[in-house]
Amino acid sequence: MRLWITGYRSYELNVFKKDDPKIEVLKNVLKGVLTQKLEEGLEWVLSGGQLGIEQWSIEVALELKKEYPELKIAMILPYSDFEKNWQEEKQLAFNLLKEKVDFSANTSSEQYKTPRQLKNWQQFMLKHTDQMALIYDPEFEGKTKYDYGMAKKYQESHDYAIDMIDMDQLQTSANDYFERKSENDLH
Repeated sequence: MRLWITGYRSYELNVFKKDDPKIEVLKNVLKGVLTQKLEEGLEWVLSGGQLGIEQWSIEVALELKKEYPELKIAMILPYSDFEKNWQEEKQLAFNLLKEKVDFSANTSSEQYKTPRQLKNWQQFMLKHTDQMALIYDPEFEGKTKYDYGMAKKYQESHDYAIDMIDMDQLQTSANDYFERKSENDLH
């Protein structure tokens, strides 16, 4: 099984610092999703390199490789120089992450020129995965709406599962996570 995982960008979640507690919660949710998928036969995680859910999902998958060494991780980018407009610190973190995955490639060898490159990337991701997991809620739109919309359309003519974690599920996960954490801190 090959899984495309995507979701909100960090700024769409108002996450601007590496130590934001929301990242802990989101990574915990991602770990739960990936662990469940691993139990179901997950072999490959494919994600983009966007700041936020995509990079955090790759980080979580890399952690899970310690327990599931057969897991493979791919970072697929829509064009070359994907990170070139980011702050230097974020570019460095991106490149370190890219070096750790099992496979990385661009669907276009050119720098960004047209939205067609993003559509081609989405089509590549759909054709090379069996299902999608996304942290996204249509009531709280973000750029992920384009990936979700494309996947919904693809689903009309293909057997393609879409697992979505919405804001209510994230809130429940956050409550559970911090409740467990405070219980552990008491012991």
